[in-house]
Amino acid sequence: MNRLIYLIALFIIVGWLGFFVVLSIPDWLSPSASSDFPVPNITRVAVFDSSGTNQGRGNMLGIQPWMVPADYAHEIYFQAKLDSYLQTAQQRGWIIPNKTIVVFPEYLGTWLVSLDERTSIYNVPTIQEALTTMVVNHPIKFAKAYWNAPDSLADKTRYAVFAMKAQDMASAYTTVFSKLAALYQVTIVAGSILLPNPSVSDHAVRAGKGQLYNISAVFRPDGDIEPQLIRKVYPISDELPFVCPANATDVPVFDTPVGRLGVLICADSWNSPVYKAMKAKGAVLLAVPSFSAGDTVWQSVWKGYSGTLTPTDSRKDVGRLTEGQAWMAHAMAGRAKPEAGITKGLNVFLRGKLWDLGSDGTTIILNDSARTANATDGASLTCLWL
Repeated sequence: MNRLIYLIALFIIVGWLGFFVVLSIPDWLSPSASSDFPVPNITRVAVFDSSGTNQGRGNMLGIQPWMVPADYAHEIYFQAKLDSYLQTAQQRGWIIPNKTIVVFPEYLGTWLVSLDERTSIYNVPTIQEALTTMVVNHPIKFAKAYWNAPDSLADKTRYAVFAMKAQDMASAYTTVFSKLAALYQVTIVAGSILLPNPSVSDHAVRAGKGQLYNISAVFRPDGDIEPQLIRKVYPISDELPFVCPANATDVPVFDTPVGRLGVLICADSWNSPVYKAMKAKGAVLLAVPSFSAGDTVWQSVWKGYSGTLTPTDSRKDVGRLTEGQAWMAHAMAGRAKPEAGITKGLNVFLRGKLWDLGSDGTTIILNDSARTANATDGASLTCLWL
């Protein structure tokens, strides 16, 4: 009974919020973004970096795209933005058919939650305003998703926002990355996306019902999708109220034309149990899609692990290193080789101006030893020859 009363109150609040917002923003009454939103400009690549030489064994290509909200207005915009970076890499000779692994960053697919919304979504200054606008635009879908949210969640509101758009998000994510993989004949680690109880069936990522996971998919050079999804094992503090953790032993390893590939989503790369699992499964290459929220956060003092206890071997550096230095000491750069015997890998970060989230991070290259690529506040491409 209490839950029913709460739901009725929620309907009333959403209804009144929608009434006042529509009065204050007339363009919400205009047609959807599909008819009146201009195609966004393609961001030029600001920095190129490479490591090693082409010995005919293929390469890993790290793409740090510079994303803005308008890139998510339509599936075609999203595809065009990513395709522009692949075209640029191809022109430099950094795409070798069937021998290139392309690595995109964490959360790249997550903001497909704003797909096909009205134009005001892409122009508001804060992510909170954008998500609130979405709730107002879809009150029935939101209420249904909220009602069906797992009881264990601390933040059902954020869960419901992503759950109500999950089917469209999964469809666009699959379509775009499948097309790009087949077009360029490359293996693609497709960043990450938030979906409820996701799975792969009929050659596509499907959203289910239940817990929300931060996942990545791997697409083969023929455009087909690997049947196993990568699920984030260690959600950070901001994710834990609505994102479910996975098991370290379930981290998959993929056979690619250039070697067995492990994929760790962001914070997972800081934790030893996943390296133990990858070593047991024979990974020789590593891709780490990541996101560091906040402009210039890499220059800030490192506060330790987020969402989990800081391991004993890392505690000495809390408050001593910067965030960027900690990524080099305690994530892929410092753990992959000694803990899993992996000597080749790329760690890429989502960059751009996505409302007020901010972004930071520079591609980390593991080529026996580790270094950061050339830094930029723009799009970057990094080639690691195998």
